[in-house]
Amino acid sequence: MAEKQVMVVGIDDSDHSIYALEWALDHLVTTLPNPIFKLVLVYAKPSVISSVGLIGPGAAEILPIVDADLKRSAINVIEQAKEICTNNSVKDIVEEVVEGDARNVLCDAVEKHHASILVVGSHGYGALKRAVLGSVSDYCAHHAHCTVMIVKKPKTKH
Repeated sequence: MAEKQVMVVGIDDSDHSIYALEWALDHLVTTLPNPIFKLVLVYAKPSVISSVGLIGPGAAEILPIVDADLKRSAINVIEQAKEICTNNSVKDIVEEVVEGDARNVLCDAVEKHHASILVVGSHGYGALKRAVLGSVSDYCAHHAHCTVMIVKKPKTKH
C-alpha cells in the first residue's frame, strides 16, 4: 500500500478556520473510500510577548496568566478540530501547536511533513486590512512549497 500524502490544515479559533477544515474533510478527505491524505492540524500559538505588547511594571505577574490563557485557547481549538474530524470518521490525524507567526508556522509545517497540500481559511479582509495586518493565506500561497487551498466561507445573506 502506498504511503498517504499529507494535508496540513491551519486552524485557529475563527469560524473561517473551522469552515475550511470542514470543507477539506467534505471535499478532499471523506469523499473517498480509502482516503489518500494523512491530516496534520496545525495551530500557531501567539507568543506571550506578542499578545501583551509593550511590557512595563507588573509584567512578571501578568505574563504567566496570559501564557496559561494562550495554552488553554490552543487546547480548545485543537479539541474542537479533533471532534470535527472524529464526527467525520477521520482517524489518521496529527495535531501540532507551534508558537509563532501563523505564516511561518504553516510554511514550516509543510516542509516538516512533506505536505502535498496546505488548507487555510480566508478571513475575507479587504485590501486595506490585508495591507495592515498581512494575510496568512496570501503569504502561504506565495511561500509554501506545495499546493495551497484557500477556502472562503460563503457570505451570509441579510
